[in-house]
Amino acid sequence: MEPEQTTTATIAADLGDSVVGVGRGVRGAGVVVGDGLVLTNAHNLRGEEMTVTCAGVSTAVATVAGVDLDGDLAVLRVDTRGARAPEWGEAPGLGAEVWALARTPDAALRVTSGHVSSTGRRFRGPRGRVVDGFEHTSPLARGSSGGPVLDAAGRLVGLNTHRVGDGFYLAIAAGADLRRRVDSLAAGSSPSRRSLGIAVAPPHVARNLRRSVGLSERDGLLVRDVDPDGPAARGGIEEGDLIVRAGERDLSSVDDLHAALDAAGPGDDLDLGVVRGESERDVRVTFTADEGT
Repeated sequence: MEPEQTTTATIAADLGDSVVGVGRGVRGAGVVVGDGLVLTNAHNLRGEEMTVTCAGVSTAVATVAGVDLDGDLAVLRVDTRGARAPEWGEAPGLGAEVWALARTPDAALRVTSGHVSSTGRRFRGPRGRVVDGFEHTSPLARGSSGGPVLDAAGRLVGLNTHRVGDGFYLAIAAGADLRRRVDSLAAGSSPSRRSLGIAVAPPHVARNLRRSVGLSERDGLLVRDVDPDGPAARGGIEEGDLIVRAGERDLSSVDDLHAALDAAGPGDDLDLGVVRGESERDVRVTFTADEGT
């Protein structure tokens, strides 16, 4: 066989059992990362218990050990039936050959190969925060998110997350940081990042809307919805307000707001610059203990 065929067959034989289907009808995929532990994407979860389909079309009920919604990661506890976990690798470089694994809806193993087509990619997690990763060309079908990306040595170098366009897939990069986060989730620690409890529209929407009603254009984030029990509501933020500053940071994107929230230490308040109509004022938002970083 050609070298690529040989590698594909070897990876399938050695590590195929480490790949599972997640959810009824194989909604997503996952990879064994330890005895009784499966890593997948957080967006594959539906409640605290999940059906996991292993090799041989056998199913088991998994429970959530830990979840990071912002990072789109989750670790499940389930009987992994002695499946061998891939060794941890590092994020692959541009042009590196990679293999992506998942399971078909009838639980058969799917293994495809491709190359890293772009590094330093940034994409959105389930709650809109930026996730760092890379792009590759291993062709994958729906239900493949959460499955592993392996190198030629069978090492875990990424976790498939979602498709972009035709023939490209985004993956969370492996390495020391991902391994640390996975170990923390496996131990039952689910990170909680600060949130104001609002839904916002991006600056270009805010500018267009203000112009349409005769208000001066301003850069900022337009508040579209407010959780009545959230920190923003307690601070007096209302729907229709324009948040132009968080701390010392002017806001030109939602990522600027996330950065300001993440930079605040435990117990810190956050000062916001808010425009209501043509009037600008300062608002101090206070977080409770369970709304910490």
